[in-house]
Amino acid sequence: MAEKTINTSGRRKRAIARATLKAGTGIIKINNQRVNMFGSRTTMLKVQEPLILAGDEANSVDIAVRVNGGGVNGQAEAARVAIARALVVKNGKLKNVFDDYDRLL
Repeated sequence: MAEKTINTSGRRKRAIARATLKAGTGIIKINNQRVNMFGSRTTMLKVQEPLILAGDEANSVDIAVRVNGGGVNGQAEAARVAIARALVVKNGKLKNVFDDYDRLL
């Protein structure tokens, strides 16, 4: 059986992010960089919020995000939304977790 990939997008201000989720080992890349190398520490933590909330679900997938347009904070928030949407498509139960934490996820 072919591997299932999930494509989602997220927008914030002028920034647009496209996330591709597939089965893997928990590697998250934004514009071909590891998430821990993306922007400042605050920006990096903002992008990692949906991954932290998802828990073990995030450790079983690889996510590649392409983001362009806007500024650094807009890109981080767009990537955050795209990642959260991809995780919700994979596991619908996470929607309630994200909604309780932040309605914009």
